[in-house]
Amino acid sequence: MILPIYTYGQPVLRERTIPIKEDSDELQGLIDDMIETMHNATGVGLAAPQVGRQERLFVIDLRGAAEEIAETNDGEIPFFAQEPLALINPEVIGIEEDAVMEFEEGCLSIPGIVEWVTRPERLRIRFKDRHFNEHELDADDILGRVFQHELDHLNGILFLDYLSPLKKRLLKRRLSDMANGAVEADYPLAPPGEMASAE
Repeated sequence: MILPIYTYGQPVLRERTIPIKEDSDELQGLIDDMIETMHNATGVGLAAPQVGRQERLFVIDLRGAAEEIAETNDGEIPFFAQEPLALINPEVIGIEEDAVMEFEEGCLSIPGIVEWVTRPERLRIRFKDRHFNEHELDADDILGRVFQHELDHLNGILFLDYLSPLKKRLLKRRLSDMANGAVEADYPLAPPGEMASAE
């Protein structure tokens, strides 16, 4: 089922998520719905708050970058770029502080705005997949960028928070309009002020 995506100004995007303690049919259904919603919006990542939920969960699909990832992985396509992946209770367990990257970022919850963001280039991550198997691996390049962006969502942080004061001032009017419901996208959006209910 395709879920409506919550946009800038809706409180759920600023709330910290709650760790997932156990598997359930509801969780598996949410993962399937989030993957379908992400694909419908042509995204590479989607976090639970973006569909109005508070589970500590996001999904990614890096198959579009599989060849690029393979180039830095001895020609092999790693498991995380072979199919859509759910990341449950993800965390960063190490960061290489002296290496940073700058990349243009956009967000399904902030349609039409793309800005340059600087983030750590290499990190060590840990998460559980949808079968609750634990993974620990090094994340750089596109996996590192997408992981950090989606993990921020789970902590109530948006990529806009990394912008300079000047850039924020330049975007103020557009963001104010978005927060007041003046927003359009090629995918379903949640009405302003609405909060998803757990089924």
